Amino acid sequence: MQFWSGTLFMKTSEILPVARMLDEAGYDGMVCADHLIYPRNLASPYPDHPSGRPPWPPETAWPDCWVQIGAMAAVTSRLRFSNAVYIAPARPLLEVAKQVATAAVLSGDRVSLAVGVGWMREEYEQLGQDFATRGKRLNEMIPALRAMWAGGWVSWSGEHYQVPEMMIEPHPEAPVPILCGGESDAALRRAARLCDGWVGYAYGWDEAASYARRLTELRREYGRDGEPFDIMLALMEPPTPDLYKRAEEIGVTAVMCSPWWGEADTSGTDVERYREPIERFAENIIEKVRT
Repeated sequence: MQFWSGTLFMKTSEILPVARMLDEAGYDGMVCADHLIYPRNLASPYPDHPSGRPPWPPETAWPDCWVQIGAMAAVTSRLRFSNAVYIAPARPLLEVAKQVATAAVLSGDRVSLAVGVGWMREEYEQLGQDFATRGKRLNEMIPALRAMWAGGWVSWSGEHYQVPEMMIEPHPEAPVPILCGGESDAALRRAARLCDGWVGYAYGWDEAASYARRLTELRREYGRDGEPFDIMLALMEPPTPDLYKRAEEIGVTAVMCSPWWGEADTSGTDVERYREPIERFAENIIEKVRT
């Protein structure tokens, strides 16, 4: 079982010192969340809240994922990095390919890419990408990215992307794992058919087990049940070693956790307030799960 921590709603200036603490304490990785803007006139309904409005205030910081990952990689030695999730189809194919490849090379292959289609039409419009075709374009973008990362002369000819023969360097020395986020049937099928794993949100036990079971069924349907596959999610249950061992048994390979949740005063100014809960969780949970 892998243990990953998020950076969501953390003060941007605290991300690097917390990354060093997690690296030293034996955690496996950190995930970055992605939004570009918060429009004053936000018309897109937020799907995960009954009001249709995002639960965070407009001034919430959303650091750029790849700048953040590059900075975290520079101050750590073993921690891995990914997304929960990156709205890749809101960006041009070659831009995504270049950013991820550069981060993979500079980090020493400690990067994976977790993609999703997102919900905010306004972000797509400001970036000049079509919102209506985002799912179809992501389905094509996933194999196209792998082609762009192959090294040497590369090209792609598809329905949504046309890339003439070119070199795009640096290219990753090892394959970059691509995971998919989202809970819709289309997203789960995309993960099972095209990706190396799936990233979820926070669930109670029964809901988490249901998603793990559904992904197993879909991978069997696509003839991929014998291939390695990651399932990353957060569990809304009291953290115990037994909980995470049970999760591993149903196919969950990584859990997202915030050891300081409810303990570290996020309004404080001393970043050292994160250290004690990080180390206590590592000692009481991670070490016992791995022994």
